[in-house]
Amino acid sequence: MKDTLKPGIEYTHIFTIPPSKTVPALYPESEEFLAMPEVFATGYMIGLIEWTCIKAINPYLDWPREQTVGIHIDVSHISATPPGLEVTTKVKLIKVDGRKLVFEVEAHDGVDLITRGTHDRFIINKEKFDAKIKEKNSSVE
Repeated sequence: MKDTLKPGIEYTHIFTIPPSKTVPALYPESEEFLAMPEVFATGYMIGLIEWTCIKAINPYLDWPREQTVGIHIDVSHISATPPGLEVTTKVKLIKVDGRKLVFEVEAHDGVDLITRGTHDRFIINKEKFDAKIKEKNSSVE
């Protein structure tokens, strides 16, 4: 990680919600999900928050050797967003504790605030991380 990775980094990401990011699309294998309203799924909202955080800090890492993984999220999904609306996600790095990064996050769909909270990420060495995953996977074969 570079010396410039410090609290205060902010990033805004804009994404138009397609039908493929709605609740029925989250688990198409599930009859229950297929019967639910076609609105932006919480699972995809979390992914959008992660994507925005990644875009915010990648210039401050030795990408792609260094990457980040999500380790904690504390948000509420407070408003439904139908497909076609543009969601603006804003993140701010508020704490750097070694390799742990803490962000304030929020997203708005142009009509309502849809989420606000915090998200923690951890800086990894991709090669070492992949080796541990390979080892874990081989232990269950």
